[in-house]
Amino acid sequence: MQVYLVGGAVRDELLGLPVGERDWCVTGASPADLLDLGFRQVGKDFPVFLHPESGEEYALARTERKVGPGYHGFEFDTSKSVSIEADLGRRDLTINAMARDEEALLIDPWGGKADLDRRLLRHVSDAFAEDPVRILRVARFAARFHALGFRIAPDTLTLMRRMVDAGEADALVPDRIWKETELALRGPNSRVFFEVLRSAGALARVYPEVDALFGVPQPERWHPEIDTGLHVMMVLDAAERLGADAQVRFAVLVHDLGKATTDSDKLPSHPGHEQRGARLIRELAQRLPVPRAWRDLAMLVAGYHTHCHKALELKPGTVLKVLEKSDAFRRPERFEQFLQACEADARGRLGLEDRDYPQVHYLRGALKAALAVDAGKIAELNRGGDIAAAIRRERIGALAEFKAGYEPP
Repeated sequence: MQVYLVGGAVRDELLGLPVGERDWCVTGASPADLLDLGFRQVGKDFPVFLHPESGEEYALARTERKVGPGYHGFEFDTSKSVSIEADLGRRDLTINAMARDEEALLIDPWGGKADLDRRLLRHVSDAFAEDPVRILRVARFAARFHALGFRIAPDTLTLMRRMVDAGEADALVPDRIWKETELALRGPNSRVFFEVLRSAGALARVYPEVDALFGVPQPERWHPEIDTGLHVMMVLDAAERLGADAQVRFAVLVHDLGKATTDSDKLPSHPGHEQRGARLIRELAQRLPVPRAWRDLAMLVAGYHTHCHKALELKPGTVLKVLEKSDAFRRPERFEQFLQACEADARGRLGLEDRDYPQVHYLRGALKAALAVDAGKIAELNRGGDIAAAIRRERIGALAEFKAGYEPP
């Protein structure tokens, strides 16, 4: 039995990056051998074991053979005769197909180290085409390593396009689409993830609502970049610059979905796109396992981002409606997410990336003014009456007073 450090830990160590999780590959062993050593078996598709002390994953070396469509259509050979080189040969990219043995000797049969030096994402073999999840993974790696200058090898991108044309992307299951998307949204340069999918033709298969935004015009007065798809990519960049979390990034990704459904005779304006977009987000979240909190924030941003942009012009009653719809009184943290998404939208425009956005300051002040209303006291004074309506009247009054005395920072 021999044990090898494999995959991302080897890659990141060679790149000089912090090594997170470590994965191990075992040759010359059977499941019974590892169980006798105290390992605990997990996983259904092939034998993976957890180390009894470290909890790290140890997988038996394996080869695989495509026998059906999609992610699950494989047969695996995990016999003792499978070598580390054969195991590495089934992996997706050369930079992920390296190992270190127990003496730390680098095992690199597919040129992964050279591709790291060349900053190249290149598939190991044509077996890459057998697993459609690899389209998503390459897009995610392209985003993750974009700042280091990595690019996708032309023949790998061509292979990804052939896979899409062959219908492999249609076999992607919702859980895997969302898992890779969430990982991309949590990482750097998430814009690149979606741009790579689009260049491979896969965005139209996994996120057709987003793909449909490219080529849709907007008024140049407000959107110098004009193209809605480009705008959304720029908003993702702006959200990252603002330090937005993954929930906010998802919200800005889908905030303008309604613009793809605007009647052609209305273009480049998009009347009513806010509520159309919110409905599309609900439908998307029924197709993919989008967490409820993510969906709700995204629908809020889609439905009310233009209200936020016009905050200084809104009547006090309309400002209160925005505060109520965003649940700002009970969930100020989500209100902050809403404001951050709206600010990213305002700054995700050509030449306006560093524009001032006083609306955030104004709405924070408005919330503070509304919160200063003593709801308990109003309830005492309105026993037997419509307490909720009385509180709303007082809050509108407080917002009117705030608006009259507001001075920008």
